[in-house]
Amino acid sequence: MGGTRRYGYKASAEQFAPAELLGLALEAERLGLEILAISDHFQPWRHHGGHSPAALPWLGALSAKAERATLGTSVLTPTLRYEPAIIAQAFATLACLAPGRVFLGIGTGEAMNEAPVTGAAFPPVKERRRRLSEAVQLIRALWTEERVTFEGEYYRTEKATIYDRPDEPVPIYIAASGPLAAKLAGRAGDGLIVTSGKPPELYEDLTAAMIEGAAKAGRDPEALARMIEVKVSYDPDAEYAREACRPWAALALSADEKSGIEDPIEMERASESAADRAHTRFIVSADPDEVVEQIAPYVALGFSELVFHLPGDDQRRQLAAFAGDVLPRLRERFG
Repeated sequence: MGGTRRYGYKASAEQFAPAELLGLALEAERLGLEILAISDHFQPWRHHGGHSPAALPWLGALSAKAERATLGTSVLTPTLRYEPAIIAQAFATLACLAPGRVFLGIGTGEAMNEAPVTGAAFPPVKERRRRLSEAVQLIRALWTEERVTFEGEYYRTEKATIYDRPDEPVPIYIAASGPLAAKLAGRAGDGLIVTSGKPPELYEDLTAAMIEGAAKAGRDPEALARMIEVKVSYDPDAEYAREACRPWAALALSADEKSGIEDPIEMERASESAADRAHTRFIVSADPDEVVEQIAPYVALGFSELVFHLPGDDQRRQLAAFAGDVLPRLRERFG
């Protein structure tokens, strides 16, 4: 999955209904994007007008129609509302349907997706990281062994076998917003996932932590993929590009502003106060060369898989503009 630089499309499950989202992903592939990554939300950021198609059946439908692109989650949480063994089975099946074109992107999760399903308190971050580490261990065992009896701190299996699995295990990418998760990506993952719009020194710290984790585990950090979701709102009409960000006002909320919110109605209400600053989380421009210049630092930081999150409700307009004006410039400059 690593090596040459590749560009992708973030399929926003929080924004579009299943069939429409499928059509958008296929259009992105037709326009030349090479990675199709779907978010895995149980609930969207907004109650009115929000969507939340299930990622697993949606990826199955996509695998039957996409011809070239790599498919995966960015990201799924295989530790609370999902059992790790079920995720192992699901992604083994996906990889049989699209051999060599599937990755499993995972993270520690968000309260609004997990707590309403489990009915339990959302665990603190330390426990969630421990759960994620154990889940990766179990998933890998199920992909490579038979009759797996596993007794961990959080998960157990008894003589479990996944009968349909690909020749090569699915790459596991681990999302990180802090150094401990990045170390886990280096120690146990096949790649790292981050999101754009943070201070440059954070990405340097995350990369260093990933390298440290890999080195301590005796692994080659250069063999690990580095994926970044880049938030971009490009349109030849500058005002349109700015206004297109408004559906994603929740992203502009500070950690304190959205802390503890589990209800989409409450999140929608909180987001209303941030609508006028939604654009601050995106690269917003009517100039394709300026967009490339703002993406360049992420390439310089070593990210080789760039998945673009376009915010507008008219995704076909934004896809056409991005693929027509920005993507060729990216390929010319960065390969």
